[in-house]
Amino acid sequence: MTTCRYVPRANAEVFRITKDNHNILQAVDKEGKTLDAAKIQKLDTWCEQNANRYWLRKRGPLRAPDKGGAHVIIVDDPQMPQLVALAKKADPNRPVIYRSHIQVKADLANQEGTPTAGVWNWIWNHIKECDVFVSHPVPEFVPKIVPSLKVGYLPATTDMLDGLNKELSQRDREYYMHEFYLNIKKNQTERGVKFELDWPKRTYIVQIARFDPAKGIDDVLLSYAKLRREYLADWPSEKHPQLVIAGHGAVDDPDATPIYDATLALIRTSYPDYERDIIVMRVGPTDQILNALMRNSIFALQLSTKEGFEVKVSEALHHGRPIITTNRGGLPLQITPGASGFVLDPSKPDYHAHVAKHMSYLLRNPADRRVMSKFARENLSDEVGTVGNALSWLFLADTLARGEKVEPGTRWVNDMARDGAGLPVVVARETRLKRELIVVSGVVGGVGETGVSAP
Repeated sequence: MTTCRYVPRANAEVFRITKDNHNILQAVDKEGKTLDAAKIQKLDTWCEQNANRYWLRKRGPLRAPDKGGAHVIIVDDPQMPQLVALAKKADPNRPVIYRSHIQVKADLANQEGTPTAGVWNWIWNHIKECDVFVSHPVPEFVPKIVPSLKVGYLPATTDMLDGLNKELSQRDREYYMHEFYLNIKKNQTERGVKFELDWPKRTYIVQIARFDPAKGIDDVLLSYAKLRREYLADWPSEKHPQLVIAGHGAVDDPDATPIYDATLALIRTSYPDYERDIIVMRVGPTDQILNALMRNSIFALQLSTKEGFEVKVSEALHHGRPIITTNRGGLPLQITPGASGFVLDPSKPDYHAHVAKHMSYLLRNPADRRVMSKFARENLSDEVGTVGNALSWLFLADTLARGEKVEPGTRWVNDMARDGAGLPVVVARETRLKRELIVVSGVVGGVGETGVSAP
């Protein structure tokens, strides 16, 4: 079996629309934007131009298999949903999988007249002929119009051997941290920022994520300020940890620069006492910098207010970093509360105080933190790495390519693949992602709302 990946030609105007659609589907758009007929025309024209120029040409992947095209088509992301319809038009009998890899607020998508329904209806009109609808493993992400027989669950995954995750020698860590220091110096010159990373003399807490309206960056800042002001008041200032907020940019994410600038402005106006200690950086394409930042941190945060799955949580656990996160989307499926991290509900009163309290606990209990670190590193499911990802996709592609029907019926694709191979998961011997959540007192997994329970 040969697999190929095809990427469209970039278009800055279109990417503004697709990011707006992303925000509308997640219900984080605050400007009242909608997907109107003019925007739909731009999106569909962009898709058709790419398809005709690159993928419907002679022996192109969207052509019918007997004309040199692919035997199975996978359309990933809601940016070009029309590719499903184009693939089916070229060959109605060829199987097509649609991968929905972001959060969709299905309750809003189900309500006609909402902006979310407007975006979703455009997507569904193009993808309704798909044979399999692969979603993040959260039922609330699947609008009711999608037939349940088509729906299969698959988490986002990360490559444990790539630059973000591979083992780094001490020398390599120092090299990439030096690169990060140079980036900071450049920012000081170009933007006049005051922050300065004091590692290794001081520890730091890290959140690695895109600069996106759903990543809870404002909550990270407020929680950190509460930690410093209220929970570490008895500590000398030189023992207080710094905070690093860092992430890559993306060519199709026009929100990144405005949110980065807004973050710096918020620190200057609301947290001037900590302006030197809050390091906010958009780093270049070198994955190893983010790898080193995660490895050298004391623990990690991921305070998303909306989320699909977020592999940065998986990567933190892989690096043995306990993580404080929220009960949004697929985040809590990855955490064993009290053992590998803590999962909190951002809608609850005193949420920021609870985040600060959990941070204080991890800082004041290094022995427990080491136990959590070991558990996190040793209990990461294969489902979030390349092995589980490859198994799931190869199962789908191979089964469909052989002419067999795939009807997941809201099952996890990994479970289907294991059962098909006659090797079902043995939970007593294998670590796997949770299939359901238990919410206790507003804190997922039973960590009490009035305080922090020791792991």
